[in-house]
Amino acid sequence: MLRLNPTFDTQKDVVSSILAKEERANIGVLEPRILSVERDGGVVYSWRGATGTTRIGKYDPHSTENKLLYTFDKQVCVSSCSLNKEETLLAVSLSQSTQGEGHFKPVSKCLTLLIEIHPINNTKVLKAVDCKVKVQFLYPKTCRTTVLESHLLLAAEDGYVDLYHIALTRQEGYRVVMQNPERLSRERVAEDFSWVQWDSDTQRLFYLTARDKHTLKSVQFFPDRNFEIMFELPLEMPKMSSVTSVRFVNFGYDHYQDLKDEGLSHPVRWHKDATYTIAFVHRGCSKTFTVSLEKGSAPANLPTIHPIFIHLDYYIVVYLANHFLHLINCRQQDLLCYSLFLSGTDAHIEALGLGSEVVSMSGSRLLDARAGRMYTMDLNPDFLLELLSSDRPEAQQLAALHCMLVYLQPNPVIELKIINWISENIMSFDAFDQIQEFILASLYRISYQQCVSLDKLLPYSCVLEKKELPVALTAIPGVKCTPELLCQPIIKGKAKSLQGYWEELQHVLDRMRYFEAVPSPRFRTTLIKEDWIRFQAAMNSEKKKSPRSYRQIDENTKKVLSMVDTWRLDRRVVPLFQEEDQQQRVLVGLMVDKLREHLNRHLSRLGKKKIDLLVVNYAAKLLELVWHVLELVWQKLKLGPWVLCIKQQGSSEEWAMFHVMFRILEATKGLCLPLPPGYSTLLSVLGVRCLPRHTFLQYVDHGLLQLTEPFVSRLMTGLDNSDANEQLKFSILKRLPEDSALLDYGKSNFYPDFLPLNYLAKILSNREEQAQNPFEEQENVDVRFVEETALKQTLIKLGFEVK
Repeated sequence: MLRLNPTFDTQKDVVSSILAKEERANIGVLEPRILSVERDGGVVYSWRGATGTTRIGKYDPHSTENKLLYTFDKQVCVSSCSLNKEETLLAVSLSQSTQGEGHFKPVSKCLTLLIEIHPINNTKVLKAVDCKVKVQFLYPKTCRTTVLESHLLLAAEDGYVDLYHIALTRQEGYRVVMQNPERLSRERVAEDFSWVQWDSDTQRLFYLTARDKHTLKSVQFFPDRNFEIMFELPLEMPKMSSVTSVRFVNFGYDHYQDLKDEGLSHPVRWHKDATYTIAFVHRGCSKTFTVSLEKGSAPANLPTIHPIFIHLDYYIVVYLANHFLHLINCRQQDLLCYSLFLSGTDAHIEALGLGSEVVSMSGSRLLDARAGRMYTMDLNPDFLLELLSSDRPEAQQLAALHCMLVYLQPNPVIELKIINWISENIMSFDAFDQIQEFILASLYRISYQQCVSLDKLLPYSCVLEKKELPVALTAIPGVKCTPELLCQPIIKGKAKSLQGYWEELQHVLDRMRYFEAVPSPRFRTTLIKEDWIRFQAAMNSEKKKSPRSYRQIDENTKKVLSMVDTWRLDRRVVPLFQEEDQQQRVLVGLMVDKLREHLNRHLSRLGKKKIDLLVVNYAAKLLELVWHVLELVWQKLKLGPWVLCIKQQGSSEEWAMFHVMFRILEATKGLCLPLPPGYSTLLSVLGVRCLPRHTFLQYVDHGLLQLTEPFVSRLMTGLDNSDANEQLKFSILKRLPEDSALLDYGKSNFYPDFLPLNYLAKILSNREEQAQNPFEEQENVDVRFVEETALKQTLIKLGFEVK
């Protein structure tokens, strides 16, 4: 499920460099230990050098070079270490340890040093206390090439964080030293916390206080040496009586302290369920999951395990080795079916076994500090494709399909495999329609990339269109989910500080409050249905309205069709967009109208021009998407232009194409979505080639196949006059609308000329003028004779027969 890509390995990237500088005989067992990973990706590590020394070095991932930073003349226990951005200062916390029984036993004394290393010069003692101390230099983004000031965070287990401002000066042209080491400027950043986490990528500090009640706070550090508490969130948390010390996250890695104390998680007992809570701050809710563990799968010598929490793009990964992997969707957390829950062998990750000491880092990275390896992570699309197999639960199939369509980067190979899977599993599933899901999820991804404000307004799944949700999509066996509302977060930053991330978060929270207050903010395609039925009735009525009432709808359609990518029309193999299709034209324009109205209601701040462009593009991408699917299936089946020949019976490949197209028609009809012009004609041509004649006519009678003008013309001219073919032609004519022959097609933009019906209308009109008094007695009219005569006269008129 998760694909781990190694980016750093101490044995491969560090050991050879060390051996080139020191004699192996003087080192013994060479085991470099990762101490910290800085914002620039540099890895700070230590090793036991020759003659009983302890050395600290840095690996640069960009140049793949190693650099010796500092050497202690004896063996020391480095519990925390950080290097400033300019590589002129090194901050180190040392645990004063004694050695016994072959391993180090930590004691209470901790010595924190600030060392000048450019070149190695002065050393200042920052702290000498009876508690753990963590150090971390800030890495501000600045345009200045020369910075003569560094800023150091010092976090103590006593529950406070200080920020040291260290002024530097240059001596003799190259020496960088502290300007006034005896009087360093210091500010208090946080205090009275039980948990603290550093985010190097964003330069933010998160900590949890519990004075009156638990409150999560976030401090933002700015390039101008200032910092500010930007965010506060009151939390309802259970009492943690077992927690006796402060927990540090992403403050380096202490190899002399149990690494389990360096993470967020608390141990999970084998004989109990695993319970964890995810707070969706941007959605105003939290979800507590309780997972039943398999007791028999635990080794006897491992009584406790620790779950790993990993931030992976739009997901939070909760991994419990040898038990489960839960991929929780952070954007669509409405239903459990948009998240993936795996157990057993599906959840196994070789590199993250029970013996691993893994810590999650920012940027979707993992660090196994004990093994000395770092990884980047991503989702494995091949495994997601395996989850689409028919033996999987439908909730897993939906979650995997949704993940690939919405969250993975566009990949033509993966898209082709998904379309092949749809064509091979064409019938709709019990819980969801895979074609509808493909269309809506794909359009959602395309539109969201254009405007993130559409997140809460556009449909992203066909499941939301259902009146009642299937049980298969509302629950996961063995997993209990308890949702709760969160307290409103407080954005505390000053107006000038609310930029970038914080400005966006403020906007997201404001939108969340708005959407909670309004009913049904997400657009439902079925809202089009009522107007569509009304338009159909108007189009088919004897008293048709003036084309002026359709002008806006037609203008919408023209805009959409002008945006459809038809510039490579000569390379397309499926003959679409080559005819007028009035029903689909009206449906396209109507969808644009309804979606524009919806977005104007909820996103008026974007402006009418922007919204118009978004909705027109949405409709155009829908038509292109359907066309693209047909192109791929057509090429897979190796079909050619002979498909349009009505004389021949269809092959098995053409039957498969007809089945796919019919299911697409069924899926889009269920959502009241339009299809590309020419779709109905092509489907009817395939239908008449593949279906028995009586079945074909039943499809027509039930409105499943359309008797379009191009199709009827092709049928009339493409079939010979055998008895069976003439019977089919007469059956088709009988099924045309009764008033079709009485319309003046030349005066309507919506009803183009149809020669057979025009000719029949002319004959009947002439007969009507010569008709006798209707009140006088007369013989019955032979209707079949009139049909045959009209058809014969049409064929003669067209030059296909002689008198």
